[in-house]
Amino acid sequence: MENIKVALVHDWLTGRRGGEKVLEVLAEIFPRAPIYTLIHFPGSQAPDIEKRIIRTSFLQRLPFLKGHYRSYLPLFPLAAELFDLQEYELVISSSHCVVKGVIPRPDALHISYIHSPMRYAWNQYFAYFSPRRLPVFSRILIPPVIHYLRMWDESASARVDHFLANSENVARRIRKYYRRDADVVPAPVDTEFFRPADGRPKDYYLIVSALVPYKMIDLAIAAFSRFGGRLKIVGQGPDDKKLRRLAGANTEFLGAVDSSSLLCLYQNARALILPGEEDFGITALEAEACGTPVIALGRGGALETVIAEKTGLFFPEPKVESLLAALDKFQGLEFNKPEVRSHAMKFSRDIFKEKVQAYIRRKWLEFKETK
Repeated sequence: MENIKVALVHDWLTGRRGGEKVLEVLAEIFPRAPIYTLIHFPGSQAPDIEKRIIRTSFLQRLPFLKGHYRSYLPLFPLAAELFDLQEYELVISSSHCVVKGVIPRPDALHISYIHSPMRYAWNQYFAYFSPRRLPVFSRILIPPVIHYLRMWDESASARVDHFLANSENVARRIRKYYRRDADVVPAPVDTEFFRPADGRPKDYYLIVSALVPYKMIDLAIAAFSRFGGRLKIVGQGPDDKKLRRLAGANTEFLGAVDSSSLLCLYQNARALILPGEEDFGITALEAEACGTPVIALGRGGALETVIAEKTGLFFPEPKVESLLAALDKFQGLEFNKPEVRSHAMKFSRDIFKEKVQAYIRRKWLEFKETK
């Protein structure tokens, strides 16, 4: 496939989370492909991405972008549709929002790796836009805007030839909202970088997450105010100030940290806490690759990345009492570091790369045979 003209498309490059780590592997597979993205904050990505050809949308030139780019959400579909992809035979989109809706040329193949159908519009609508969270004007404005986005999103999904999902959990959402089947290749974890350290963990628990409503960081903060253990929170997001106001003295906000600091935090934590429903839960696998167990809400993607009482624990309900019961139970358990890491090794970057390459090659050959 070396002579095929390929474009990579990703929603936005403003931080380095699970989706961006998938993009990094896709970029390794297609080293000459340019990257199209709605917005790029220079310096926010791994060096291998930053040195690539990155083509942004008209949104890049709008004011107040840093910290407020989500306010332009109603313009995202238009920005995705205005990418000129007519020179490319193969388009690979990496999407949790709108870029699966790009418009390839009629004789091109479009494969979309989906991290989640648009959360704002579908399964997490009330987490983001519950009336109790919104001022009066937003309660009037947001519902029709999201209604438009749902209609556009379902319509735009028809432009994708093949869907790849990061988990069975997300594949079920694709069937529910788009009425399309999706193959599954679990997202990768860098098991060479994330590795165990010698010695026993220190006396703190860890959250690594975007500070957004559906992650339910407020639930964990409330639980730890009663549990009394130390909680360290890595991440940034629009809920930062609100969550800091809720936190007690035993909770520490670390903001964004570099890779080596994150590794050290994973290695020395007693457990990683996942208080919200995950699409897949790549942070769970990063922690497990370090031999660190996970305490997760027993729903969604965590059911595919955590094994109960072998690599972590589940709590059944998104309630403070449910998480507290899991924390109490955790105190009496011992986890085997090599066994915890062994589970994460099944999701290595090399395995992901091999599966994705084989999938794209197969779909390309099938596509060429039908032309």
